[in-house]
Amino acid sequence: MGRVLRETLKPSTSSVSATTTSTSVTETVNGSHQFKITGYSLSKGSGIGKYIASDTFMVGGYLWAIYFYPDGKSPEDNAAYISLFIALASEGTDVRALFELTLLDQSGKERHKVHSHFGRTLESGPYTLKYRGSMWGYKRFFKRTLLEQSDYLKDDCLSVHCSVGIVMSHTEGPKIFSIAVPPSSIGHHFGQLLESGKQTDVSFEVDGEFFPAHKLVLAARSPVFRAQLFGPMKDHNTKQIEVEDMEAPVFKALLHFIYWDSLPDMEELTGLTSKWASTLMSQHLLAAADRYGLDRLRLMCEANLCEVVAINTVATTLALAEQHHCFRLKAVCLKFVAMPENLRAVMQTDGFEYLKQSCPSVLTELLEYVARVNEHPVIVCRHGNEAILDGSDANGRRVKQRL
Repeated sequence: MGRVLRETLKPSTSSVSATTTSTSVTETVNGSHQFKITGYSLSKGSGIGKYIASDTFMVGGYLWAIYFYPDGKSPEDNAAYISLFIALASEGTDVRALFELTLLDQSGKERHKVHSHFGRTLESGPYTLKYRGSMWGYKRFFKRTLLEQSDYLKDDCLSVHCSVGIVMSHTEGPKIFSIAVPPSSIGHHFGQLLESGKQTDVSFEVDGEFFPAHKLVLAARSPVFRAQLFGPMKDHNTKQIEVEDMEAPVFKALLHFIYWDSLPDMEELTGLTSKWASTLMSQHLLAAADRYGLDRLRLMCEANLCEVVAINTVATTLALAEQHHCFRLKAVCLKFVAMPENLRAVMQTDGFEYLKQSCPSVLTELLEYVARVNEHPVIVCRHGNEAILDGSDANGRRVKQRL
């Protein structure tokens, strides 16, 4: 018989270790803001340390604002220079950033006055802002006598461009997999259910038109429909319900939101292309949303109306905001009406007569807004949530007076 040769396997004396890698990435998240300052000659004489602030803008998750001092920031300069700064306007600690402040040449020659961190090596690295209100800029940005003879000033207007680059770091490791997940389509599916008309179990009569729907969908979306269709005080006839004090296109838009979770095309819905028609629909839809407890729709309509405030519609929008407790919309309308160039024109509209009759208490608030605008006609040049009237304290922190 042949012999069986056996080979004994010995454990290896060496092993291969896995090598992993990671990379630290430091980069800037950039953004910019352009600030137009009108009525420059009127702003002079407001006082050293008094400034005009831009609206706040977001870059890298932080709010920022541009501060323009028409009489300068430092008493020792005796108002001989304008000062220009960029300030951190939200909470933050040790925010590292690059900045660029540019006074734009308005002659078309593009001879802008630029102070920039970008595109050059900084010996000490990016600038660090320690806390809210910290500033970077120049007390002696430009001599006033030279500015007033230059191409930077045109039609009593200055234009400032500010760029901010927030320094951010993160560590990247190897990606094991990447799967693209599509956005939710539940609204599309429910919208198709409404359009198909299948399995509807309730019909609404609105101004002579009929709208079939599904009780469970309505009850899931609206607490008012839930009580009306399934609550202890539900309607006796829950198969056909008459809706009063509402126009058919408004109810159709309401159903569209309930199923699609989005606003319909207002022009397509109304058959009109004017901005006024879209505003009118948003007004009616806001009231309907409040009536049926659809808070998200109510806020969407409120946001739309804030964007389209106009002379001929602001009074009725203000009355609507008061009646349905839309405080942000109400504030926007009051500020718009209180502006000297708008007040007289608004008072001549039919909507203002309706406002006086339906919400007389609002007129008292309007008078207070008008008084505030008249009190600070020069320094207040923002159309945002607040206006800053004063400069920094001895420690460089912001001192605010809010309107």
